[in-house]
Amino acid sequence: MDDSFRIRKGLYLLFLFSLSGVVCVSIRYSLPEEKKSGSLVANVLKDLKLGPGELSARRAQLVSKTNKQYFQLDTRSGNLLVNEKIDREALCGKMEPCLLLSEIVLQNPLRIYNVETEIKDVNDNSPEFSKNEFELAIPEHVPANTRFPLESAQDADLGENSVQNYTLSPNGNFRLDVQSNEFGSKYVDLVLEKPLDREKEAHLGLTLTAVDGGVPQRTGTVQININVLDINDNFPQFTQSEYKVKLKENSPHGTVVSKVEARDLDFGSNAEITYLFHRVPENIEYLFYLHQTTGEITVLGPIDYEKEASYHFDIKATDGGGLSGHCKVLVEIEDENDNAPEISVITVTSPLAEDSPLDTLVVLFSITDQDSGDNGKTSCSVEMNLPFLLKNTVNNYYQLVIQSPLDREKVPEYNITITATDRGSPRFISIRMISVEISDVNDNAPVFEKSKYEMQVWENNIPGLLMGSIHAVDLDVEQNAKLTYSLVPGNPSDVPVDSYVSINSETGNLYVLRSLDYEQIKEFQVRVRASDGGSPPLSSEVVVRVVILDENDNAPFFLYPLQNSTSPCNELIPKAVEAGYLVTKVVAVDGDSGQNSWLSYELLKATDPSLFSIGAQNGEIKTRRPLMERDTNKQRLIILVRDNGHPPQTSTATLNILRVDGFSDPYLNIASVSHEASEEDGSLTMYLVICLAAVSFVFLICIIMFVVIKMYKKESSFITALPQFPPALPEIPETGVDSQSGSLSRPYHYDVCLTGGSLSSEFRFLRPLIPVFSMGDPNVSENHRISSVSQETPEQMED
Repeated sequence: MDDSFRIRKGLYLLFLFSLSGVVCVSIRYSLPEEKKSGSLVANVLKDLKLGPGELSARRAQLVSKTNKQYFQLDTRSGNLLVNEKIDREALCGKMEPCLLLSEIVLQNPLRIYNVETEIKDVNDNSPEFSKNEFELAIPEHVPANTRFPLESAQDADLGENSVQNYTLSPNGNFRLDVQSNEFGSKYVDLVLEKPLDREKEAHLGLTLTAVDGGVPQRTGTVQININVLDINDNFPQFTQSEYKVKLKENSPHGTVVSKVEARDLDFGSNAEITYLFHRVPENIEYLFYLHQTTGEITVLGPIDYEKEASYHFDIKATDGGGLSGHCKVLVEIEDENDNAPEISVITVTSPLAEDSPLDTLVVLFSITDQDSGDNGKTSCSVEMNLPFLLKNTVNNYYQLVIQSPLDREKVPEYNITITATDRGSPRFISIRMISVEISDVNDNAPVFEKSKYEMQVWENNIPGLLMGSIHAVDLDVEQNAKLTYSLVPGNPSDVPVDSYVSINSETGNLYVLRSLDYEQIKEFQVRVRASDGGSPPLSSEVVVRVVILDENDNAPFFLYPLQNSTSPCNELIPKAVEAGYLVTKVVAVDGDSGQNSWLSYELLKATDPSLFSIGAQNGEIKTRRPLMERDTNKQRLIILVRDNGHPPQTSTATLNILRVDGFSDPYLNIASVSHEASEEDGSLTMYLVICLAAVSFVFLICIIMFVVIKMYKKESSFITALPQFPPALPEIPETGVDSQSGSLSRPYHYDVCLTGGSLSSEFRFLRPLIPVFSMGDPNVSENHRISSVSQETPEQMED
């Protein structure tokens, strides 16, 4: 039965090998028992056809099929070594051959080599009898050649090392007959050669010696005490010469196995039968109990099919007269599903890189079940919602490989539950939990908290001022999530970005490096890059818009009257003017913006404050009352312009107003003067509008006009009419003209008409044709506030 089962198992394994792509090769070695730990069994490199170092490179592992690891594999040298001293008798008992099964598992690619190590017996056990003395009761007048079976000696060794012969001490009545049974064991019978005579000798003492065949030879002895009885001529006879029964494993204590029965035709004490085990191994007496009177056999110890599938033993029935009969009992153990599948993990790849390719081996494990038949067939499964695929190889080895991409940021660790189930009834289930950590790779770029940042800073700031902070996050961990901030090179306003701002590479704080001027740059943008510490590093960029806020750091600047510190600005008015007469219009600008550039005018100081007024918003200077004879000919006005900033900035300008008299009517061409005056008034208004609308172009226009006026003055050296009043004004005391700075430089055009015989003359004042501005730099230093502006231009009088 065992042979047919092994044949079927071998065919089944051969069928699996043919279907699988994994190569399985069997290697067989032999080793004497009792070898010391570290003893060399063999070198597997040659048998596996592998080169030096290939075992280590392919992560070779030696997997034992038993509960103990009797061998160890040196992956460097390929030597198979004894790991623990082996006792063949304790390991296999009487089983022959005694094989230790193990497997060498190689990876990349997966190869499995079956290693069978046969443990050879050595003569390390002496024959032993169960007792030191045997008692035999033999009736007298027993015929010659009567056989009396004796209990055999037990030797744990096998083959030649087991019991090979028996010897009997010299005597005149008995000899020994040694025979072998169908199982190869030696049995000895005591044969009567000469009938006994109780009257001559009632007791005999013999010595039985058991000799094994080992080298050196070992022996065991027992004393046989023979009592000669009176005649009992009937032997007990069993109803069956052999009893065959089946018993389920794990049967409880006291379960009836079988009942033997022997009969004796004698009467009285010679018919009283006692049942005893005969010629049985020692373990039988621990597993089964034989009732001496009834012959009932019951279970005494644990019955385990996995340890032994069948038991055979002899029972002796002895009557009261000492005669015995014998029978054989064969107990076959039926397997029960009493062993759960065992999950043995060979390799676990943890931590597992999240960018591992598909089909990467994660877990390699095997499943074994010590039961037989369907009870030993197993199936395996894992959870379905995992990115892993379970693959069955051969010899109940399984691979768990990656079947879909991993993402540590979503799932940093997997707890894999492996479930193994057998096909017995009831089914046994084994569960093994395996934890696989997913290691991080740099697959996530930093992400800023905002898509765009805007920061504000006041102009005239302190260098090194903290403007704000930016922050980015990286879903990776450790070094891959360590961020470094830097500025992307660029040139806002044609100046390198690193000259404007700097950034803390660790915190993301942005600092302004220089004092900013709103009038030069109102805003700029910088790009900030956040790079992680991975390899290769990933980065992201964000735009930071820096807005400069205006401060009131620019004083108003007079366009008219222009203060250039050369000559005072003079305005001429007729002597007879009425209240509300427009003398001139003051024009000023402010480099700031918003309410900081809102200007208001006021008359700070005047020779006669009651004579003139100035418009707070438009800067128009008008007469408040008619001129009187007592009014001085020269009126000096100090005009203040103030912006609307906090604190406000101011500038002042000085304007001289000259009262003109002494021109007679016949010499004044009223029509011509009126026409030219109106044209000149229109020209002045147009130029003032142009100056206010295009402040950014004033500098260029002033240069061009300055050159034109200079050329014009050289060509106009010839004067068509006399006298020339304006040049003579500084020499007339009553005009009050001085050389105080702050006048607006511009030419004047006058027409003079004189009639013959007239005793009076009249002078008609006309507006200037073309204003000419100073070519000085109107820009103001960003670190100074302008309190006043001086302007200078020569005057020119024209007929």
